This record gives sequence, C-alpha cells and structure tokens, in this order.
Amino acid sequence: MKVLGLVFIVIIMSLQYRIWFGDGSVREIEQLSQKISEQQEQNLLLETQNKLLKQEITSLRKNPQLLEEIAREKLGLIKPDETFYRIIPSETTP
Repeated sequence: MKVLGLVFIVIIMSLQYRIWFGDGSVREIEQLSQKISEQQEQNLLLETQNKLLKQEITSLRKNPQLLEEIAREKLGLIKPDETFYRIIPSETTP
C-alpha cells in the first residue's frame, strides 16, 4: 500500500512539473501571450502608418502642385529660367 501511494505521488509530481516547467507550461503560455499582445500593438502601429502613406500617395496623385512642392523642397527641383538662391544661416547663435 505504501508503494502504491509513493507511485501516485511520483506520478502527480511529474505531472505538476510538466504543467509548471515543461513544454507548454503555464510560464511559456504567459510569455507567448505577452509576445502576441506586443505583436498586435506593433501591427496596429504599422497599419496606421500604412493608412497615412496611402493618404499621402492619394493626395500626391490628385494634386500635382503638391508633388512639385515636395520635389522642390527635398530634391532641389528648379524649372527652366529659374534661379536658385540658397541662404545659409550664420554659425554664431546669440
């Protein structure tokens, strides 16, 4: 009878070990849940970025003047018969 009780205790302890520390344990499930929630937050941020980029693309396609303005600012677009003036601020600051 003592041996049977000892066997049951060993079986229960091994099952408890697998639940708390083994493969698919409670701790591992919590870590995976945390990773899932972090990934979902990152996905929401990326979806928001994508929506903003799509809006920018749409506005650039509909408004050629906006496209020209961006080309002038970022790429230094100069039309024929225009003169480009660059103003360099002084290095000393008050």
